[in-house]
Amino acid sequence: MVTVANPDHPGDTLVTISEPSYRVKPGLTLELRIPPPESAIPAAQEIPLIIVYEDDQLVVIDKPAGLVVHPAPGNPDRTLVNALLAHCGDSLSGIGGVRRPGIVHRLDKDTSGLMVAAKSDRAHTGLAEQFACHSIERIYVALVWGLPRPPVGKIVGNIGRDSKHRTRMAVVEGRGKPAITHYRVRKSLESTASVVECRLETGRTHQIRVHLATLGHAVVGDPLYGGRRPRKGLQNDGIQALSAFNRQALHAGILGFDHPVSGKRLNFKSELPSEFLHLISSFELH
Repeated sequence: MVTVANPDHPGDTLVTISEPSYRVKPGLTLELRIPPPESAIPAAQEIPLIIVYEDDQLVVIDKPAGLVVHPAPGNPDRTLVNALLAHCGDSLSGIGGVRRPGIVHRLDKDTSGLMVAAKSDRAHTGLAEQFACHSIERIYVALVWGLPRPPVGKIVGNIGRDSKHRTRMAVVEGRGKPAITHYRVRKSLESTASVVECRLETGRTHQIRVHLATLGHAVVGDPLYGGRRPRKGLQNDGIQALSAFNRQALHAGILGFDHPVSGKRLNFKSELPSEFLHLISSFELH
């Protein structure tokens, strides 16, 4: 943090410089305050976890919405990694690096559902190989605006950083990474919204959210890709439920993979959270 004192008014309080374009004038006194260094190694923190499966090689978690997966700018702690360090101790795989031990894949902060983390380097390598060759089954449930046509389809489009909005991803041409999402409409809530099942063939940042928004059917509640605004035809109950639902309506409901050591096929299912079910029911016309 940098503060500045005005020589013309020596009694004035120091002012923190917040504008990068601030011009330093002759006679100004600058004071630079360097914050204490932070440890690169996340701390173990006792955070409740829903453990679906665990052995000496891996652990499967049903992640709640609102929990960040690993430390990053803006979220230095209270993440899934901090919780796993407390739960697993030193057994987490180190391949992901000191700030992401055990993390093989991620879910967005406000996406709920199933994740697998590696407790050994052997498990981490084996799971990463399955993700790379797209043999891991990942099925999500989304509530989207409108009714996708056709009701069953495949969305193909490279995903990369949005050139105009750096916090967003976008379907881009000539750059980005290949991305494929298979979708199927489970239930139509009249013309207002639909419950859609999405199966990932690839796993890019915000993939489902970006692909569905590009199709014209943004995930309900999604603040980044146009899903927060109520659509025409939504009844009062739905409007109130959407206002109280402070995240995107996206849930990782099915996860299946071969155990990286035993080779046994493991399949897991997570039911929709109660607030998600309430949102869906509130969208149905009475």
